Amino acid sequence: MSDKNTLIIDKPNTEINVSTEIKKSVIEENYKLKLALNTLLIKSKSLLLAGVGLFVFGGFWSLLSYYTKDALPGPIPTLTVLKEMLSDPFYDYGPNDKGIGLQLFNSIKTVLMGFLLGSLIAIPVGILMGASTICKQLFYPIVQLLKPVSPLAWFPIGLVVFKDTGMATIFIVFITSLWSTLINTSFGVASIPQDHKNVAKAFGFSKMRYLTKILVPYSLPHIITGLRLSISVAWLVIVAGEMLSGGAGIGFFVWDSWNALSLEKVISAIIIIGIVGLLFDRLFTFIENKVAYKA
Repeated sequence: MSDKNTLIIDKPNTEINVSTEIKKSVIEENYKLKLALNTLLIKSKSLLLAGVGLFVFGGFWSLLSYYTKDALPGPIPTLTVLKEMLSDPFYDYGPNDKGIGLQLFNSIKTVLMGFLLGSLIAIPVGILMGASTICKQLFYPIVQLLKPVSPLAWFPIGLVVFKDTGMATIFIVFITSLWSTLINTSFGVASIPQDHKNVAKAFGFSKMRYLTKILVPYSLPHIITGLRLSISVAWLVIVAGEMLSGGAGIGFFVWDSWNALSLEKVISAIIIIGIVGLLFDRLFTFIENKVAYKA
């Protein structure tokens, strides 16, 4: 009798549990579906607005072309030339006749070399400035003195020191791209809360443990922000540097196209420069979001 009673009692409980789990599963699926639809809606809206912006920009560009009586090429002739350039981007017919892909690769290589060298200097010095008042008082006036100097003003210095236009270009990328990283790193280290420092003292952290467990993790979002700003500056500088140095690179391509009176190629190169700069920014923004603290 007790066994039957037990079976009669357990069966409704089992049915209730199964029913509850089904309801939870349905609710979770509905939530995920709503979240996916909301994300899709936001992205669609963003793409739509971007498309409208590009359409307005294209219209303004066409009006300028009409106003200058086609002295400034319009969107259609420019995009036609851009398509031709991208159809064979890696040809090499001599020192002054290379495809846009080879020119772009040379510029990216130069930018990354200067940017990485600048980062290797900027991050340690920024940590010292943020962690030590003496170091900040020592280095900050130098930073404020050299930071506003135009990259073109550094080019003769690079030529004198390195006796090579390629190295001089890397030098101006290096010297102009390190300031944003240095300042942001210094700010990030200096803004570490006193509570974090007190905890480190209470647990007797060594300098290395404090550096790896508190200082770097806390200041990392600021460092990445500085790197994102620095890579933008580096990519901005490379065009001017290669115009002066010549030989190869996207900046040289722009100058050479201007000398050949091909404004379509000049504008096409400007579009490519903008796209690559956007990709650099998106890459570092993605990394920045990954290391940022979530509330």
